[in-house]
Amino acid sequence: MKELSLNILDIVQNSIRAKANLIEILINESENEDFIKIQISDNGNGIPKEMLKEVTDPYTTSRTTRKVGLGLAFLKQHAEMSDGGVEVESIEGMGTKISASFSLHHVDRQPMGDIAGVIKILIMANPDIDFVYFHKSDNGEFCIDTREIKVLFEVNNLTDNNLMQDVKEMITQNLSCIGAVK
Repeated sequence: MKELSLNILDIVQNSIRAKANLIEILINESENEDFIKIQISDNGNGIPKEMLKEVTDPYTTSRTTRKVGLGLAFLKQHAEMSDGGVEVESIEGMGTKISASFSLHHVDRQPMGDIAGVIKILIMANPDIDFVYFHKSDNGEFCIDTREIKVLFEVNNLTDNNLMQDVKEMITQNLSCIGAVK
């Protein structure tokens, strides 16, 4: 994966497989303090205690279709390459929180990529899951909460492409307003 947004997409797919119905994606970045932090939290099944210690090992996976799980391993590798790290907290039956940190200006830090497009895809492809996307920088912050959008537009799900294209444009504009990294 060549972009952080694709790492986020992959980690969120784990949350979806864990039967989460609420997934929060929080990004906090600071030019002044030279960091970018990504946190993905869910209320899914959680990770079994015996698996938690090895969850960033590429040969540890709960999948039965293949014997490798590369998402967390890649995220950890990318974070460590840019003077950061990954922490995983999980309680079975309650959910999981993945936190990754990166040095914002490190030469090996991946670009953010199309985070607005990733958020749009996640929301449209998973109408039964609520998403919260919060992004903060030195210049401001904004939040998208699908529960609020559903109430505002009086809809049960967010699968309408025109509406979701508007949401994507709103995310893109807000990222520009707060000077988010690319």
